[in-house]
Amino acid sequence: MSCKNLSYRVSINIIGIAILGFIQLPSLELISSAKAQTTQSGKVNKTPQIKQKAVLRGGSQIGLKASSANKYSSGMSLNPELFKRKDESEFSGDTNGNLDYRVQRGCIRRSFREDNLPANIGIDNRPFSEFFKAQTKRFFDNMRGDCIPYAVALGSRSRFDSLSIMNGPIQDSKTEIWTFTPSAAGGFLIQQDYLKDEAKRFTEVQIPLRDVLYDQRKVGDKLPVELVWELNTLIKQIYPEDNTALENTNSVVRIIVDFGDKERWAQIWAVEIIDPATQEIFSSAFWVERGDIPGAFFTGTGEAIERAFWTNPLSYRRISRGVGSVRASAPSKRTDTKKGAGPSTALATSKQKYRTHMGIDYAAPIGTPIFSVASGKVVHIGFSGAFGNLIILEHPGNYHTYYAHLSSYNVELELGNEVRRGFEIGNVGITGRSTGPHLHFELRKDGVYVDPYASRMQLDLWSMRDNESGLLTREMLLLGSPIRN
Repeated sequence: MSCKNLSYRVSINIIGIAILGFIQLPSLELISSAKAQTTQSGKVNKTPQIKQKAVLRGGSQIGLKASSANKYSSGMSLNPELFKRKDESEFSGDTNGNLDYRVQRGCIRRSFREDNLPANIGIDNRPFSEFFKAQTKRFFDNMRGDCIPYAVALGSRSRFDSLSIMNGPIQDSKTEIWTFTPSAAGGFLIQQDYLKDEAKRFTEVQIPLRDVLYDQRKVGDKLPVELVWELNTLIKQIYPEDNTALENTNSVVRIIVDFGDKERWAQIWAVEIIDPATQEIFSSAFWVERGDIPGAFFTGTGEAIERAFWTNPLSYRRISRGVGSVRASAPSKRTDTKKGAGPSTALATSKQKYRTHMGIDYAAPIGTPIFSVASGKVVHIGFSGAFGNLIILEHPGNYHTYYAHLSSYNVELELGNEVRRGFEIGNVGITGRSTGPHLHFELRKDGVYVDPYASRMQLDLWSMRDNESGLLTREMLLLGSPIRN
């Protein structure tokens, strides 16, 4: 979780080889009705006051920032490099991402040997176990409740990657979370987070699962319009369409959201599908903020689900064409001019010519809304030959996304604007070299086309990179529903 996005107050103390970060995290203000949390003994915890809050939001989007540069007289991009198709071999993807993270969350019963927690939850790392015992005496002195909430991430071959622990299954102003991660310089790091009730940055929203699945208008009444597409995409990943078991129950979608302000965009930080009666969590996903590349959502088990966002620029009927070879033109016919042969007699056909089709074509009716798949900057907007009406967005990490054949653009959009993921940038059309209404979508890395549907394709945008799992385990305890033993 980045300090920029959460307005943390941070101070660092060095204890041996440990780094202790003291961070203030806001409490949660509930929009929908909720019950006071109780311990297993039945006592009511002193949780932050629950308030009823009416959210009145218009249909306009706020995920747009004007360019600080001078306004351009034309919407066309001035950068010809954006239209060059590099001849390099197929992009092989990023191999530095760890694709084998295993995240486990639970609440282990307290005992007189609490400092043995790492071994008890499957961490086989003797140096870390010794470090954990030496550093956690004060933490366990401040424990509340009868179990210790934890979230642990293990890499390939059960390699220890991160561990977050909380001082009891209670979320209030005294909630404390410690996160342990290996240090690149050797040893281990500790970061301490405190959930404070004086900050009102985050809000909890609960929406019936049925409404999220089938009634987007009710979702739009609770969330900013630019977050509706994002939530819809999330739910499709953590609650697959072929699973209908929960649709006729009272299950709700619990959302932790930052509604943003003039300086920052609104952002969903956590989503859970839960049973409000038993508080059972059926599935969940958490946002991980990253500085050098766009942030990403990961499930509560560590599964990467970002690929779905980068391949979902609209609600499409079908994919009409993928990557591959297509006919460049109709084959020409040669007529025989020999004696006795009529001039219209075709004796031979020239070899059919093909061209490579780079991009994904999503068939959809004219006017279908198109959304930015990730936050980025508008580096081209205007007509461009075969692309027709085209928008190109630039994203951190030298990624670009292309949206072609548009019928219209968002009237607020200009060259140089920064747009948030989920912002409606235009509408499906049939402009340029197009045989029917569809969106032509491309993803490029360093100018090289990336096929996002290739089974072996993996980008650093989608996978959990080394030393990032601590961000996820911390979010799970800070923003997820408390888990009790």
